[in-house]
Order: sequence, then C-alpha cells, then structure tokens
Amino acid sequence: MLTGTATIDDLPAGTVPTWDIEPVTLDGFEIVQALFELRTAGRQSVLPPALHPTNPPTLVVQVWRCAGSPWGPFELAQVRVQCRSGLRPRGFVIGAVVDNEAAGSGLAAGWGFAPTLGEVRLRRYYDETTAEVDLDGHPVLRLAGADPDPLGPHDVGYSSTLNLAHTPNGLRLVQLDLEVDADRVERLRPAIGAFDAAGWGNDLLDPWYPVSASIAVGRATLPPVRYCCRPDVLAFEGTETVVV
Repeated sequence: MLTGTATIDDLPAGTVPTWDIEPVTLDGFEIVQALFELRTAGRQSVLPPALHPTNPPTLVVQVWRCAGSPWGPFELAQVRVQCRSGLRPRGFVIGAVVDNEAAGSGLAAGWGFAPTLGEVRLRRYYDETTAEVDLDGHPVLRLAGADPDPLGPHDVGYSSTLNLAHTPNGLRLVQLDLEVDADRVERLRPAIGAFDAAGWGNDLLDPWYPVSASIAVGRATLPPVRYCCRPDVLAFEGTETVVV
C-alpha cells in the first residue's frame, strides 16, 4: 500500500485557533477546477504519511472568485495533490494564493488554509476562461480553459479539501467540505501556459498532461469543520470527529 513519505515538519501548516465557527456564505461565486496528471517521480514525497497517492498521480488547480463574503470580494487559487484518506478521495493543499488579506485570515482561522497574499485573476469569457496568479510580480500560474460546453448543475463534484494546520486537537489535516450550489456549469479544455512549482512550495510538482476542467457559477457555503485527521497515521486510526 502506497502512503505519503513527506516529513511533516517540512510541510507548511496553518492555524485554526477554535472549532467554534459559523458557516460562511459566498455569493457571486465562480469556481474553476482543472485536473492534470503528475510525473510519478515524487508522488509520495509531496503527501504526509496519513494519505495515499492516486494512480496515476494527479494535481488539481482550483480557483475561486467571490463577489460577496464577510471579508469582501476575493479571489483564491489553490494547488492540490489528489489523494485518498482511507477510501475517500481528498485534495491535499500544497499551496494557496489569495488577493484579499482579510479573506486569507478568515480562511486560515476557520479551515486551516495558509495562503500567501498575491494577485489572482479569474476571468470568464464567451469562448474561454482564464486564471492568472502572480507573486511579487512573478507569474506562478497561467491557466486557460477553452471551448465551454454546458453541463447540468449537478454534473461536477469537488473532493473535500485537506489543509495541514495547528488546531485545538494538535497538528491535524483539517477537512473542508465545500458546498457549491451551481446555477451554471461548463466543461472546459484545460491548458497550462505557465506553472512555477517553486512558487507553489514544492519543486516536484509537474502537471504535464491535461485531463479535464470545469467552471461553475452560483453560490457556495463553507460549513464548520466536522472532521480532522492526524497526519502521521492512516485515516482508519487517525480520523477524529470535531467537538466544539
């Protein structure tokens, strides 16, 4: 059985000071998700020992654009390595960039994100959708999704997010079960024009083969965390129900 081999102390970690939070509603919400195959070299070394790599190894770029939130408008980009926690599919966040400091603080405190402040631009046109992410003026992502093809509102799904964070339970993998209520969904043909692995915190990331992409428009809810997991043991042993 393949498991992650990353040294936990070398992985970036956020901080969740309390589990006692309220749900957060995101209005005017757009989410782009693009899936790419990764090179097999290093597929285990980017994950903590609690998680299993997929076969083939895959990377997901997920970009949010939110017109209304308790923190104001914001855009967030995540690079996630797809994996399994026990039998269930998950997306382990390797790096994140946000363009609104208050939103970054809110996402960190509630769900364990550890985003870097930068420039994120998600733009939707009639013939394609683009996402651009810059850090200190340097491009770390250029993503395009062409030839939009309409899908049903329930034809796309999102695996739960896992963020490594210091929590009231100790150092844990914090699970976010994003709830998306989509009015419009389109399938896209993804292509990466630029990807700086070091800018996302791990030189082993190499998204080389595009698999699929989509964009959904509607609303989203960030519910309170229900589960967390120890990063050093498998989910069957280390999963914990969050108690407020």
